[in-house]
Amino acid sequence: MDYKKRSRNRFVAVISFVAAGGMLGAAFAAVPLYEVFCQVTGYGGTTQTAAAPPSNVLNRQIEIRFNSDVDKALRWQVDPMQDSIRVKVGESALAMYRAKNLSPNIITGTAAFNVTPAKAGPYFTKIECFCFTEQKLGAGATVDMPVSFFVDPAIGEDPNLNDVTTITLSYAFFHTETLSTHTARVGNVSNDING
Repeated sequence: MDYKKRSRNRFVAVISFVAAGGMLGAAFAAVPLYEVFCQVTGYGGTTQTAAAPPSNVLNRQIEIRFNSDVDKALRWQVDPMQDSIRVKVGESALAMYRAKNLSPNIITGTAAFNVTPAKAGPYFTKIECFCFTEQKLGAGATVDMPVSFFVDPAIGEDPNLNDVTTITLSYAFFHTETLSTHTARVGNVSNDING
């Protein structure tokens, strides 16, 4: 009887650890899979990328507004160098953001982005962008960061976007070490569970 009970307890423990490991693995896989899903579908205001602008430009104009938010852990000041610009659909445009390190130390930061309204995401296409690349700034240093983009002419064929006259491009800036620390903490939990 004791042997059966121990065997059953081991089986339950193994199943529990496998389930916990599977959930942890799913949690790690969820972020990259979600990013791929958003990039393909434009869900949540995720934009597209292209090597060059399209050859056709429409007469329809859209106002592009620019926004930036900085996480408290990143001692930078980041501002768009223009509040907004008007572009023709299909026309390539260039906007600039300026970042200044307010600390006495070298700091590395990175940016994530989205557009609103979210339904415009599949049509807002970046040619060149500083997003998701680490930017290292020395103490008190300033850097100008360009973003080259266009609004895809296919927006004119989508009747759900006829009401879109303004698109806001927003960047959120984060301290890279803060992100690394969070990732390391998650990794340590994984190591503790596995072993």
